[in-house]
Amino acid sequence: MSIDEIKQLDITERILLVEEIWDSIAKEQENLSLSDYEKELLDTRLASLEENPNNLMSWDEIKSKLRV
Repeated sequence: MSIDEIKQLDITERILLVEEIWDSIAKEQENLSLSDYEKELLDTRLASLEENPNNLMSWDEIKSKLRV
């Protein structure tokens, strides 16, 4: 099925298609693994969060900064 064909589906059919895709990914998630780089990056970000918990921004704050 092409993107153009998907766009022609009504919203309910597209939602059902997305659910099917998501379910198929969830079934295969055991086969997914992070690279060493991705693990290191996540560990670095987690350490930064733990050291500076007040550096978080809400989604509304982020959106307002993007609109400036």
